[in-house]
Amino acid sequence: MVRPVVTTTTLVTQDGVPIDTVHLPSQAVNRAPGLAIVMAHGFTQSWQKPMVWRIAKRFNAWAGVVSFDFRGHGRSGGLSTLGDKEIYDLDVAVQYARELGYERVATVGFSMGGSVALRQAGLLGGTDAVVSVSGPGHWYYRGTEQMRRVHRVAEWRLGRLFARQFLGTRIASGGWVQMPVPPAEAAGKISPVPVLIVHGDRDLFFPQEHGRELYDGAREPKELWLLPGFGHAERAMDDAMSDRIAAWVCEAAASHGSAAKSA
Repeated sequence: MVRPVVTTTTLVTQDGVPIDTVHLPSQAVNRAPGLAIVMAHGFTQSWQKPMVWRIAKRFNAWAGVVSFDFRGHGRSGGLSTLGDKEIYDLDVAVQYARELGYERVATVGFSMGGSVALRQAGLLGGTDAVVSVSGPGHWYYRGTEQMRRVHRVAEWRLGRLFARQFLGTRIASGGWVQMPVPPAEAAGKISPVPVLIVHGDRDLFFPQEHGRELYDGAREPKELWLLPGFGHAERAMDDAMSDRIAAWVCEAAASHGSAAKSA
């Protein structure tokens, strides 16, 4: 039996930014062969980083996987806008999964990627299930030391230079011209697509109140996992949690797909 080949490609967003993308073909013959999970990484991450790749490989036991680098990250072009225009990056990855022939597409985002997953699903659509892991409920949060550091990196010239040189992340200067729709507000526009909010009580960036805010903003069908001992985003993930999320995605995407066909 020939093993499916993992391939990389460059996608182009609707605003002209090249996005470095990788596809792990579905090997889940007995699980969800028609499902793709599109992963949206956190700030300063990349699909090539070991912790992100480990999650992608684990998801690939359940479904096909599309992973990519947000603008300003890794080998993608453009500059990071910290969750604003990144919805176009995720959207082109979702469209790519459809083009590959997947009948159902779910998005799973981590931290900044979690906010982007909710905003893309609420504002642009095209998904069958959405998961936000460790995502912020609202913008400009500075209530933890970790987030104060993130703001210094993004807002100060020396911080942006540090991010470029040592974190492989290129950040746009000048901030947002217009405030993007907040994640919790966008979550309210996703229904009837199922939404899962995952948050931990040891998150050093966003306290679990952010998870509750996202859940409260969303409409049914929705689910909230407030996890004791769980930290932040990709770093907190282990194989068991990856499997648990993938199992939820398989069931939720299948139920939404069936409902959509019967509508």
